[in-house]
Amino acid sequence: MTRHESRVTSHGYFVTGTDTGVGKTLVACALLRAFAARGLTAAGMKPVASGAEPRGNELVNDDVERLIAAGNVAAPREHVNPYCFAPPIAPHIAARQAGVTISLDRIEQSFRALAARSQAVVVEGVGGFRVPLGADTDTAQLAARIALPVVMVVGMRLGCLNHALLTAAAIADRGLTLAGWVANHIDPQMAAARENVRALEALVGAPLLARIAFAENPEPAAIAAALAAAIHGGARAATRCEC
Repeated sequence: MTRHESRVTSHGYFVTGTDTGVGKTLVACALLRAFAARGLTAAGMKPVASGAEPRGNELVNDDVERLIAAGNVAAPREHVNPYCFAPPIAPHIAARQAGVTISLDRIEQSFRALAARSQAVVVEGVGGFRVPLGADTDTAQLAARIALPVVMVVGMRLGCLNHALLTAAAIADRGLTLAGWVANHIDPQMAAARENVRALEALVGAPLLARIAFAENPEPAAIAAALAAAIHGGARAATRCEC
């Protein structure tokens, strides 16, 4: 397998990002749509979410709702989103305030339950790759426990080179496969954006799956076509796609 050959599989992905607010949910939803377009059953999962509104007897997070809508598998919410907290703060702080301990065992059990119902599961992390979940757990440990190939969403803005390379190194340190990365242009004023993408193509060591142009309200459906090319045709097909 060559350095830039895609390792995208039909079993699912763990979607991480270089920071919070870089488009993880957008890419996760696009991946779910890409799997569905291939004729597969696909479920989304957000193991930990912070920032939610009460609805009846439960807390509802917008990202979780989008993942449920993008998937095509009916599954209990407690498996899709085992932990949900109202305040939009770091999850380990929200958990402590709620008197809750986030259990990787419980998350893994929910993931296995979704995997039993689906041909593919797309798991969206929270924040970046090393976000604390408790005193001695973080999202990197969660990703290692689930052991899916990782898709890294890079928020294209000043500082993204360092953020992306550190994230890619952390993924490798956990023994995980970086299946590819997505360049999401979240700052329309970013100088030398194309040059930064080229630098990351040379340095990350995994294929560029798609470039997402800046948009106020980007749609997962358009991005799904680029990611479907990665699933079907490998990295060379995908890197020509710009949405």
